[in-house]
Amino acid sequence: MTSHNIVSVSGGKDSTATLLVATALEVPNLQAVFADTGNEHEQTYEYLDYLEQATQTKITRVRADFTHRIEGKRRFIETKWREQGVTERVVLAALAVLQPTGNPFLDLCIWKGRFPSRKAQFCTMELKRDPMLEQVVMPLINTDDMILSWQGVRADESINRRYLPECDEVGGGLFNYRPILKWDIPAVFEAHRYMGIKPNPLYSQGMGRVGCMPCINCRKDELREIALRFPEVIDRIDQWERIVQQASKRGAATFFAGSNAKHPKGSIADMTALQVMEIASIRQAVEWSKTAQGGIQYDLMIATDSTACSSAYGLCDSSWEQTMILEAA
Repeated sequence: MTSHNIVSVSGGKDSTATLLVATALEVPNLQAVFADTGNEHEQTYEYLDYLEQATQTKITRVRADFTHRIEGKRRFIETKWREQGVTERVVLAALAVLQPTGNPFLDLCIWKGRFPSRKAQFCTMELKRDPMLEQVVMPLINTDDMILSWQGVRADESINRRYLPECDEVGGGLFNYRPILKWDIPAVFEAHRYMGIKPNPLYSQGMGRVGCMPCINCRKDELREIALRFPEVIDRIDQWERIVQQASKRGAATFFAGSNAKHPKGSIADMTALQVMEIASIRQAVEWSKTAQGGIQYDLMIATDSTACSSAYGLCDSSWEQTMILEAA
């Protein structure tokens, strides 16, 4: 029986630590896979190139394709929306933008006519899980081989992950394996340091998570950093909002959907219902991210240096940088 070890790599700290564990153990038939959502920062793509070279492990890129589903929606709109009482203006506006763009995230939202949200987080399944299953895992299933899907998830990330087993069987010879499930954040970065691997540079630029930029679950301070350091990202989301609004039957769609309200961990969702109604676009959300006291006034203490190192994980500490230099020497 052949064993296949497939490691999901996002360019973030946890998936990188998982890849480092696999390479340190020299597991056979190792295949690293990156599911490109189309909403990644350029520095993450560059980091993946670095990671390939540093670990001497090829990272396969996969992307979701929504061409057929967008075509199906076009046919549905052309034949059904008018019967449902949708105005001609809305029908024509939707048909005008219902064309595949080649960007998985945008095409997904065009097809759905909305952005994902905390309560409808379909982006993970559609953009990451399904492409990896369809393009990498499924061709190996039912071949009498064992497939180990390495996943960089940790128990302290959420309540849902707290009770996950380290390994479980999916079926057809496929097993989910979570080697860093019991690790804490310092252990994750210690693995980077031990193996002489630099973390994704976005972690030193105010990002608490690395993946989509922005993520629909990004924190208030993280959105503020994105707007300060990468205004082109805000411009892109602003453009996408206009496109997805046209594809929506309601004629309305915002990146931070109102259903995200009242999330308890300080994300954009950490807004009152009134604030959600007032923030109708990515640009208004950015303005809100600059405020304090529940959005009542602008926070005058906010840093405005887009080049300064900023890390929630202490990566700007000189001892970290010095250790990386010494171990790389």
